[in-house]
Formats: sequence, structure tokens, C-alpha cells
Amino acid sequence: MLSQNELRYTLALQRVPNLGDASAKKLIQYVGSAEGVFKEKKSNLLKIEGIGASKLEYLSEVTVMDEVEQELHFIHHNKIDYCYFQDIHYPERLKHCIDGPILFFQQGNIDLKNKHIISVVGTRQVTTHGKAFCEKLVEDLAPLNPVIVSGFAYGVDIIAHKTAIEQGLQTIACMAHGFTEVYPKTHKKYVSAIEKNGGFISEFWSNDSFDRTNFLKRNRIIAGMSEATIVIESAEKGGSLVTADIANSYSREVFAVPGRTTDSQSEGCNHLIKTQQAHLLESAADIVYMLGWKLDKQKAIVQQMQLFVELTEEEKIIWEYLKEKDKELMDTISIDCKIPTYKLASILLAMELKGVIQPLPGKLFQVV
Repeated sequence: MLSQNELRYTLALQRVPNLGDASAKKLIQYVGSAEGVFKEKKSNLLKIEGIGASKLEYLSEVTVMDEVEQELHFIHHNKIDYCYFQDIHYPERLKHCIDGPILFFQQGNIDLKNKHIISVVGTRQVTTHGKAFCEKLVEDLAPLNPVIVSGFAYGVDIIAHKTAIEQGLQTIACMAHGFTEVYPKTHKKYVSAIEKNGGFISEFWSNDSFDRTNFLKRNRIIAGMSEATIVIESAEKGGSLVTADIANSYSREVFAVPGRTTDSQSEGCNHLIKTQQAHLLESAADIVYMLGWKLDKQKAIVQQMQLFVELTEEEKIIWEYLKEKDKELMDTISIDCKIPTYKLASILLAMELKGVIQPLPGKLFQVV
């Protein structure tokens, strides 16, 4: 936790024009503290690689300190939590992003320790198919207890948040403005539920109003803190494509849901897949397989005892088959059980999440 004085100077660094997060981190790491940055001779700071005179031109505590004191008052008066880039609880993956925020604010009950974190994004004009896919995806992933990150916007974003809450999952909404407002206003009714089941993150100050130019900064946090970014639907151009591009720049996995070539809301996803900027996503099984997620074995045993009676007829056929075979290839299971491969993948995932089978290397499966 930062001292009051170090928080003061860290906030001041956030407000210095021409000085981005990457440069601010370099300065802090070179000098040792945010306060030290303001008191160090500029001639010494200019020795830092990538730090030129233009970045230091406005480095003056006098011009920003009045505004800083107002923000400090807001933080303490409203009991706003904050997260510093050198804190132990700063999101692990975001630490590895060169332009991750030096400081962001949060509200709610956020716990990111030992969690799978994925971002789910997409168009605001989501179709009925896109809505159903998003809900099914989050529902199918629920047994693995992922954290669902999105941007609290209309369409795919709010569907992902709501479904996560319904499934008892933690969900985090990244904001493009300060905590004194809610955008869109119609989503104010979801604030309490999200705070109870995760929370809100923003690097913007209390007096920073909603502005579309803030989306780019917001999107890098969504992509940066996540293990993978999933694009449900997107037109030819859209903010979710920007998030996917940022995720790729961070060397994170990106998944996109394909659609018909005639569907305008699938143009963006189809392009990502066609240009190999995203994995084709047909079901939750693709995410589990590509990211190598595993269900906790003890949890699987309990679920097996509780849920075996709930197996579908096809699941029972596969379970009896694998019980006899010990282990078998997915393609062979498809042939012998007369279940198409495209359909089998989802069934096998459902069975894995119920804890009755487990995947092995080489697309092999066996009963638990």
C-alpha cells in the first residue's frame, strides 16, 4: 500500500501531459519513487533510455497539485480502493504490459488470486444468436470458475456481466470514466450486483467524464489483465476489434465466433479468423482445450457423485463406451458412438465439467 505522500505524487504523474504510463514507470523505477521523480534533476532523468525532453517538459508539481488534493479527498471520502503497479495484488498479467496503468481505482469485491481471467467483448447491437452464444459460453465455463471481464457497455458486454452473476462468477467491469457517473445510465441497476460479485475498475479520476476517446485506454486494461479475449460478434469496424488487436500485441490468445458471410455483425469476427488473428470459437470446449484449463480433481469427484444421474442419453453412451475402452481418441469416439465431431466436442466438455471424464494429451479421453 502506498503512503499518502507517494499516492499524492503518483496521482501527479498521471496528470503530467505527454507522459504516458510506460514512461512514468521508467521514471519511478529509475529514481525509486514517484515523489523522487519530481525532485530529481531533469539532466539525470534525460539519461533514461526513451525519456526525451518533450516528456519532461511539463514535469512540475505546481501545475497539478491542487487537482491532486481534490482527488485525494474524493478517494478517502468515498473509500475508493486503488492498485499501484508495484503492488502484490496488481493483476499479474497486466504487470507484463508495458503500457499498463501505474495506478487504477476499484470498487467492489475483486479477488484475482489463482483465477482464470477472460475478457468477453463484442458489438453493442448484438443479435439473438450472439446473446444466446454468450450466455451458453459463460454457463459452460462456470464450473472452472473464471473471472469474466468486460466493458459494461450495451450488447455483449452487459450480457457477459449478467450471465456471470447468474452463474455465481466474479465479473469485472472496466470503465472509460471516473466513478462519479455510470455509463450507460440505464445500466445503473446492475451496479450493486456487479460490486457484490466482482467490481469496477477505472484509471480515470472522479472528474473525468465519459468520452469516447477514453475507450482505447480502457480496452488495453480489458485485454491486458486477461488470459484470453473472446469476441462474440463484431461488425467490420468496432471497439471489440481494437481490444482483440491489443490482446494480440500482448501475445494473448484471441477467440472469435464465426458467422455467415452475409451477416454484418459477423464481419469483424470472420476477418479475425480469416487473417489468423483469432482462433475459431465454436464452444467453451475450444477455450478449455487451447488454454489448457483443468477442473480441480477433488471438485470433479464431488461433481461426479452429484451429477452422474443428470447425464444425457448421449453422455451416458459415451461414458459407458469410455468405461469399457479405458481411454480413446476423440475421432474414434465420434465414429464408434455415431456422434458428429462438431457436436461431440461440446458433449465431452460438458462431461468434463461434470467430472465424469478427463482429457489426456493427444485428444484422448478417459473416465475419471
